[in-house]
Amino acid sequence: MNITAKDLLDAGVHFGHQVRRWNPNFKPYLYAHRHGISIIDLGKTYERLELAGEFARDLVRNGKNILMVGTKRQAQEIIREAAAETRMPFCVNRWMGGMLTNFATIKTSLQKYRRYLEMERDGSLQSLPKKEGSAIRREMVRMKRNFEGIIDLNERPDALFVVDIRTEEIAVAEANRLGIPVIALVDTNSDPSLADYPIPGNDDAAKSIRIVVETLVEFIQDGLEGRESVSVPRAASAVFARTEFGDEESEGEVTLPEGFTPESDGSN
Repeated sequence: MNITAKDLLDAGVHFGHQVRRWNPNFKPYLYAHRHGISIIDLGKTYERLELAGEFARDLVRNGKNILMVGTKRQAQEIIREAAAETRMPFCVNRWMGGMLTNFATIKTSLQKYRRYLEMERDGSLQSLPKKEGSAIRREMVRMKRNFEGIIDLNERPDALFVVDIRTEEIAVAEANRLGIPVIALVDTNSDPSLADYPIPGNDDAAKSIRIVVETLVEFIQDGLEGRESVSVPRAASAVFARTEFGDEESEGEVTLPEGFTPESDGSN
């Protein structure tokens, strides 16, 4: 990776939520509780980010796709940029219930939207009666918002990358139900066991989200470059890599930025 733990520190990836909001299942990735704030172990973040990146790279190298999901305000533009760079599908407006579990219906709606777009391009939409044409245009506005980023999706994605598994709990639940691997940026108020490749880190600050997403983009781009050179496809592993950690909390000191208070909720 082209980043260091110091880069993660500078981006504020280590700041979690207030202690009263922390999820006990996050303990393996916790450094300490300081000044009422849960502090994330950046050593674990670095390890998990590299593991997730390698999985993403191998998956993409074998011709598979990752659906990038980030509907919270801080993540939307970052996910759009990442998807554009990697040519991956994305969802940044609203997760439609059943996008994975009821994909056949979603696929039918996508085909309908593509047909409307074609009618708009060839001018046939203009020749329809005014009332009918207006109804279709109103429907297209709604479809554009719902289907932004997945217009070319013809089959279920092979993996999900999610920013904030609490915000995207429906997407994560659908992926888990279907056995689709989930890579996720997970904060201290969430359960990392819901993701196959959890990346412990601040999922509210844009700077923290950006450094994690940009690192994954580098791995995905490596995978895209390797697609042409791979002669024999290899099955990408979707096995959750588990690591045992000790239960003792570190007693090291953490320096908080000037002006930081517990009420600020860990820069979140």
